[in-house]
Amino acid sequence: MQITIDEFDDEMARTRKVLAAVPAERMAWKLDSKMQSVGWNANHVAEIVGWTSDIINQSEFDFAPVDGPAYKTPEIEDPQQIVANFDSAVATARAALLNASEQTLAEQWTMKMGGQPLFTMTKGACIRRWVLNHTVHHRAILSLYLRLCGAELTPVYDE
Repeated sequence: MQITIDEFDDEMARTRKVLAAVPAERMAWKLDSKMQSVGWNANHVAEIVGWTSDIINQSEFDFAPVDGPAYKTPEIEDPQQIVANFDSAVATARAALLNASEQTLAEQWTMKMGGQPLFTMTKGACIRRWVLNHTVHHRAILSLYLRLCGAELTPVYDE
């Protein structure tokens, strides 16, 4: 499999550590008024893994369809609920990855906005880039935010 379960498990465990460190009293903290809050970043980090089964089971996603509402990041305010949602999404994603064939992961998947294709790549590449790599990217932002706002956080790659 292009995406190894070991890699997935490792990155999700590291991501959970960061999400578990989010203090409720710092959810609204922002580095700057033009940037997203700790809470938005925590919700986004937690939601990304949930895209896995949709990528595997569908051929496209339009995040701003012409005939419907645009996709929106959740706005959960309780960090414990964010972690619980993440845990559930990880379990679902892991099962989807275990059940996905190499043939399925080689199929094309398209991201659209307003009906217009933004990019097309294989489902396996999409999961690596838009689930794993995207999670690591936003986890790093969240880790920095947590450190800057004084939250206790052990290093993500401490072992």
